[in-house]
Amino acid sequence: MWEKVRIIFTIPELRTKILLTLGLLAIYRVGWHIPLPVVDPSKSLFGDAAGGFGDLMDRVAMFSASNLSQATIFGLGIMPYISASIIFQLLGSVWKPLEELRKEGESGQKKINEYTRYATVVLCLFQSWFYVSYVAQPANDLLRDNPMFLTADGGLKMSWYIISVLTMTAGTVFLMWLGEQIDAYGIGNGISLLIMAGILASMPSAGLELLQPLWEGGLELGGGNQMGVETLIVLAVLFVGVITGVVFITQGQRRIPTQSAKHVRGRRVVGGTRHFLPLRVNQAGVMPIIFASSFLMFPSFLFKWMSSRWPDSTVLSSLEQSFGGGTSFIYNLLYVVLIYFFCYFWTAITFNPKDMSENLKNFGTFIPGYRPGKRTADYLERVMVRITYVGAGFLALVAVTPTIVAEVVGIDYGIAVFFGGTGLLIAVSVAFDLVQKIDSHLVMRNYRGLLE
Repeated sequence: MWEKVRIIFTIPELRTKILLTLGLLAIYRVGWHIPLPVVDPSKSLFGDAAGGFGDLMDRVAMFSASNLSQATIFGLGIMPYISASIIFQLLGSVWKPLEELRKEGESGQKKINEYTRYATVVLCLFQSWFYVSYVAQPANDLLRDNPMFLTADGGLKMSWYIISVLTMTAGTVFLMWLGEQIDAYGIGNGISLLIMAGILASMPSAGLELLQPLWEGGLELGGGNQMGVETLIVLAVLFVGVITGVVFITQGQRRIPTQSAKHVRGRRVVGGTRHFLPLRVNQAGVMPIIFASSFLMFPSFLFKWMSSRWPDSTVLSSLEQSFGGGTSFIYNLLYVVLIYFFCYFWTAITFNPKDMSENLKNFGTFIPGYRPGKRTADYLERVMVRITYVGAGFLALVAVTPTIVAEVVGIDYGIAVFFGGTGLLIAVSVAFDLVQKIDSHLVMRNYRGLLE
């Protein structure tokens, strides 16, 4: 293994890509800790009393490479960019002008990316304004006294709001640019690597928090508030099980047998060989989980804000608890439904059975038992619908695992997220994709891959 690592760094082009990627990720981690003006970095916006809403914000922060609890310059992370991408993906399926742009190929995709960037800036301005307004509430006690931003009656000047909103907007735009630089000059998917870096950086603190009762009260079987042996066993088994399941589903394929037609070229008969067409079980990857979490964030923020404005409303309080995340049944039910929806939606965007059928026909290849053309396309679509159901079920199971673990085992929800849920799913999936891209560079230069 060490010999393979040495070979990676002996290839100049690959070494440059890896070092550049690590350097850009290091810049992201530095900005992740820089607070907004007059914000006290030692205090957390969502403390232990935040309940389900705090758990939801931790989940959103994990998916968006953000730091929502400490109000930093990268506080929003890439959340607005993900939201803008979702909007344009949805519009691209129902709005004719965007659909025509998608059919134009690379030039059309560049135009859509440009519109996505503009929409990201607009969303940044709105989301950062709501976030800054929530940070500035006296009950949060997150701001330090500073005469530069305080009015005569002790309130905050409008200049602080404007500076904070523009700073957070610039931070998100910079992260978006950082991801694009990794895509262009580094290795791996930039946005996914930013998310994975945030998850991996938070895992050690979650592990220390998990083991703290062990150091303070000792290890025993069951028993009160101390760390139990069965808790560690369950978490260890869950950790290994999720990693094994992610690798299994990521590598899982439905291999459809194909046969190429025979051709007579001169005196030789060529073709007639049997191959297979691989269809991935989890065609959508981790995108459905990210999209579902981003969608559920909006009603949570909305009902939280409305409940603070009208605290006497029992309806708003009930809605706030229902969409507050964590162990809320309604939230997790909608979470699973949205995961299924986005699995099929993303698969429909990335997998086109009609185009695949035409490509098979053009190359003189057919699926035994099905005529080339419409019947082949219908068969491919039918198979993809079935295997996508399995992939979506796996993603939904992993997504609700932290809730089950937090309730049954009795540990903090934030710990369960990192060591047995979507955080681990994203980290393993992105790392696996990164290893495959490194493998492609090695194989192209006649070296053995890391996975061999």
